[in-house]
Amino acid sequence: MAGSFLVPLILADQLELQRDVYYGLYVTAVVGLFVAWARDTDQPLREMFARRWPLALGLGIAVALVSAFIAVRAEEGSGHPGGLEFIAAIGWRGVVYGAADGLLISGFPILVVFAAGRETRLWGAVRGRAALGALALAASLAFTATYHLGYADFRSAKLRRPLTGDVVWSTPTLLTANPLGSVIAHCGLHLAAVWRSPDSDVFLPPHRR
Repeated sequence: MAGSFLVPLILADQLELQRDVYYGLYVTAVVGLFVAWARDTDQPLREMFARRWPLALGLGIAVALVSAFIAVRAEEGSGHPGGLEFIAAIGWRGVVYGAADGLLISGFPILVVFAAGRETRLWGAVRGRAALGALALAASLAFTATYHLGYADFRSAKLRRPLTGDVVWSTPTLLTANPLGSVIAHCGLHLAAVWRSPDSDVFLPPHRR
């Protein structure tokens, strides 16, 4: 959680790295954190992404469409570049950065709570799993808050928007214990932002002051 705050604070807010350079370092940090946790706690990555994958895929696509609709309606269109620059933005800012965001603020914290919960008696009871689900969502919201607070312009009432959205993006992983759904859902948001509002002051941070 400290890392989710410090990476944007130092690299984007303090050093003011060029946006796409920052995304590269951010994605590396997120993937490194997730893989290190999986190896340290003996969580097989293949098994994790195969868990209820048809449902995770379906929910992820459904939530991605909802997220894209919200992104399109939330901001006025600002236009986007054309040609190869737009294709590159779709792949880099939409898919790669979107997937890393979904993994960090939704998939990862939820899986951490679920992995710890399997070692307790709560996992064997319906009410216990519901309690773990609530705790997992709280962990995801905490990561969402700390991550966005790393950007100066989100230290304001604007923080409510990603916190509200996180409840939607987290749903696929909460229901399947598979990070794939939340990753896909977040990609939908980023793809819509790249297409509709690439210069928005809400989506695709960092936003230069």
